[in-house]
Amino acid sequence: MKPTVLAWAIVATLALVVAEVVGGLLGRSVALLNDAVHNLSDVPALGISWIAMRWAERPADSEKTYGYHRAGTLAAFTNAVLLIVLALWLGYEAIERFRNPVDVVESWMIWTSLAALAVNGGITLSLVRGHKDLNLRSILVHNFGDALSNIAIIVGAVVINYTHLNWIDPLLGLAIGILVLYSSIGILRESAHILLEGRPRGMQVEEVARAILTVEHVMEVHDIHIWSLGGEHNALSCHARIPDMHMDKCEEVIASIRRKVKEFGIEHSTVQLERAGLPATSGYVMPEPMPKG
Repeated sequence: MKPTVLAWAIVATLALVVAEVVGGLLGRSVALLNDAVHNLSDVPALGISWIAMRWAERPADSEKTYGYHRAGTLAAFTNAVLLIVLALWLGYEAIERFRNPVDVVESWMIWTSLAALAVNGGITLSLVRGHKDLNLRSILVHNFGDALSNIAIIVGAVVINYTHLNWIDPLLGLAIGILVLYSSIGILRESAHILLEGRPRGMQVEEVARAILTVEHVMEVHDIHIWSLGGEHNALSCHARIPDMHMDKCEEVIASIRRKVKEFGIEHSTVQLERAGLPATSGYVMPEPMPKG
């Protein structure tokens, strides 16, 4: 997905925030005002993600030798922290409205939320193609939550119009805050996992080690590390023990190991060969190779 899509999303979101603030004030709706603040938080989130996408396109250099793949992960982490703080604030405001209820103007809630739904729905659909990228997924989840909150406000306004139960408005505000909190915690945990050099989700160290042991001449593998650089970029380093052999044969072993780990989605691998028979001192050791064939 091109960064220009996020740029247009920022412009549309700013226009939406203005519309919701006006609608919330005229309609005296805390749910609509909370949703305006929620959408306002999209602006720095989209801006950070736009910068991250531009950075991720930059090649590796002498300072960032792995490139800028983690710029998107850092953006997702920052967005998640901001959203958690926002969700707690939204919950507090909703509880205050329970204590001091006010009459709302349902028509303003409905028409403003319909406009917001169109904007958030459009942004969500434009981001669907990037759902595997953690950075874009944080924005996708955010805008999908916005769209759901817009639908909830519309339904709530209709119910208030017929029942005059004004406590439904702060109830919706509280529900929106809980939704934001729930979605943000998952993104925060996953982005923190990557920033802390965690193992890529769905990949087992034992499985990769046993696959390396199927390579001809590899008798043992240890000190194996697997981590994510961000997005679909994964890296591995390991020590493999082999019998004494010519340098050409050693290079063939390394090439075979790299081809094997690529089957697991590992595109960058560093393999250190050692002479078999030396004692293992660290890392994950598998002294018995898997049967070949």
